[in-house]
Amino acid sequence: MSEKQKTRRNGVTIMGNLILLLGSLSFVMVLAVLNGTAGFLCAMGVTLSGAAGIAKALGENISFSYGALMVLAIGCGILRGILRYLEQYSNHYIAFRLLAVLRDKIFRALRVLCPAKLETKQKGSIIAMITSDIETLEVFYAHTISPVCIAVLVSVCTAVFVGMVSSWWLSLTAVIGYVTVGILVPFCVSIRLKASGVRYRTEFASFNAYFLDSIKGIKDIVLHNGGEKRKEEVNRRSNELLTETKKMKHDISGASAATELLVSVFILAALAVGIVLVICHDLTMGRMILGVAAVFSSFGPVIAISALPGNLTQTFASGDRVLDLLREEPAVRPVENGIMLDTLDNLNVSHLSFSYDGETEVLSDICIRAKKGEIVGIVGASGCGKSTLLKLLLRFWKKNSGMILYNGTEIEEIDTGSLSEHVTMVSQTTYLFDESIEENLRIARPDATQEEIETACRQAAVHDLIMRLPDGYQTQAGALGDNLSAGEKQRIGLARAFLRGSELILLDEPTSNIDSINEGIILQALKQQKKERGIILVSHRESTMAVADCVYRMEGGRMIEQNR
Repeated sequence: MSEKQKTRRNGVTIMGNLILLLGSLSFVMVLAVLNGTAGFLCAMGVTLSGAAGIAKALGENISFSYGALMVLAIGCGILRGILRYLEQYSNHYIAFRLLAVLRDKIFRALRVLCPAKLETKQKGSIIAMITSDIETLEVFYAHTISPVCIAVLVSVCTAVFVGMVSSWWLSLTAVIGYVTVGILVPFCVSIRLKASGVRYRTEFASFNAYFLDSIKGIKDIVLHNGGEKRKEEVNRRSNELLTETKKMKHDISGASAATELLVSVFILAALAVGIVLVICHDLTMGRMILGVAAVFSSFGPVIAISALPGNLTQTFASGDRVLDLLREEPAVRPVENGIMLDTLDNLNVSHLSFSYDGETEVLSDICIRAKKGEIVGIVGASGCGKSTLLKLLLRFWKKNSGMILYNGTEIEEIDTGSLSEHVTMVSQTTYLFDESIEENLRIARPDATQEEIETACRQAAVHDLIMRLPDGYQTQAGALGDNLSAGEKQRIGLARAFLRGSELILLDEPTSNIDSINEGIILQALKQQKKERGIILVSHRESTMAVADCVYRMEGGRMIEQNR
């Protein structure tokens, strides 16, 4: 089994960590357990009232009249319904409150991890975690913690009651049944289902990620006639997921059948023990009926525990994935209460080196300078480290050695919020949300006025194009921005950067996916804007460097030439 298919934490550890997340909701869980225990004891009270009536008819000294026993049975039935409702309400209140808290924690964790750590994570897998994994944890909070506690309390109360009212031998028989059905069977089943549960969650996340990628790339799949091959792969993954589901369901069904059989065996065993005690004159018939009736009606909570492993295997796998994310260390931590930049006049990078894995050097002894009012170009073949350099300038990753100075201040001493306010990066692929173009632009500055938005778009040479669209700035960008060309999206991305007003703009291959006409438009827009800000322009195209005041050449992670 691969490492990914293994749950690194055991079930007890995962449960302990998930329970700790209850926090201030613990008192509601205690209330749910008390209501559930009292409710099930009331359910047993209905059966025991009838057994007491039979015992009374057999001559047993029962202080209650038949009428009182009937009233008691009815009262217990009504109370059972009320207490059951309160138990379920409390459990689900906790579950859904905690699911909201967990989603908030996951989004907070993703914000801390991004963008560096998220580059290696499949978006489909993250979506599966936020949706299905979190929903799976609802089973734990609403249908696991409370039932386990209720089963323990009800079993203890029943054992004591049977021992005191009937016989301690009957009580011992019941306890052996509780331990077997409620502990041994779930333990064995969980071991059997653990691997299949982890495989199922792994296959589910993998299928979800692949299917999402297929939908996002449907245009390219069709254009390259890869639909049939993609469909075959989707079907193959779907069949693998179905196979894992069938295996797990088969094991769960077998475990359920074994549990029911064992419960019947122990009920018959209790009856046999009771009959032997009556024959040996160690127990009266009436008290034997009371004891056996109590044992017979007490297995409900224990059966509920034995049915848990089928759901818990998935819950543990989901919980393990969620806990992994919540405890994953970010590549860098935000600098809080650091030095605030009032303005940004210059950047000085000296002897910068970096490695992703600590072994293979990606950047080595990089030195560059940039200042407001000029365009600095960095040209080099794909994979030479240009994009990595830009990410280090935004402190997405922590450098291994060297210095990155903004206005003479080391980057690791600058407040992260201040750094992101003064430095903006436009990636080579501009992502547009399925909102209006105006809303897509407001991501850069939510409080921007319409005039400021239009000014930024004019600076990026995209205003006239937007005004020719059916609804102007209110035109929907379309799912995944498919209603706009690559060049149009790049210019909108550039307008975002201008709207934000940052004094240093990092452009990562802004013309790599567009034609020469759009390239010329973008480069002209950059040339006009360099008076107000500094621009670092990264590209593998020599033609893009025409607007640069200073050009650095990179090869294999090293600066090999500088042209002024």
